[in-house]
Amino acid sequence: MVETLRDILDAAARDVFPPADGGTTVVPQPSPRDAGVFAFTAHTVIATDEDPDWVHDTLRAVDCDALAATMNARFLAALMDRTGRGSDTIDVMTVGAPLPGRPPLTLREIADPDHPRVVSSRKRRDDVRVWTTDGGGLLVLGHGVAGRLEVAVEVADGVRHRGLGRELVRAARQLSGGEPVWAQVSAGNARSLRAFQAAGYRPVGSEVLLSATARSTGCSDTRS
Repeated sequence: MVETLRDILDAAARDVFPPADGGTTVVPQPSPRDAGVFAFTAHTVIATDEDPDWVHDTLRAVDCDALAATMNARFLAALMDRTGRGSDTIDVMTVGAPLPGRPPLTLREIADPDHPRVVSSRKRRDDVRVWTTDGGGLLVLGHGVAGRLEVAVEVADGVRHRGLGRELVRAARQLSGGEPVWAQVSAGNARSLRAFQAAGYRPVGSEVLLSATARSTGCSDTRS
């Protein structure tokens, strides 16, 4: 039976990873919306409906270390040109196990479907839920790539450096209904990455999501 991207992500959430053999596995896109490159230790999974032979031939033609080829800018550009998709950046993949109990934060769920955060999140996630806190915190949960549960947070400028971001992402693990919670963090955003790690999220790899919404510009909406 062929593994799906969801199978591979679910296993990674349990610390079970593809073999570290230097290989590349091509799997079908889980949906027309979701495609991308997911790199684990010495093994990469590419979710695309393109010809796997084209993928492997293009990787072999990239002039760099074979282990780095799937995240090489020339390969990613070729894949985006081939698929007509775009991307923002390479993100660190992190995941947090669900936690019992209720969040200590006072959270108010936003029911307004026209709220700007709900509208933007629905472009890349399903079943989106959004909460706010006193003092300028915002928490988003929704099912994104391959149906995994994804979190995004925002903290107002005036209340940063006080631990609110860490509290929000930890609260997401208590609101997940028993699902692992995934977060994609730009590799250069060290402050955010530290907040997620302090809240119990583990880095498991890196990813580049290829967005169909970026066909005309080569750049998708700002991720959070």
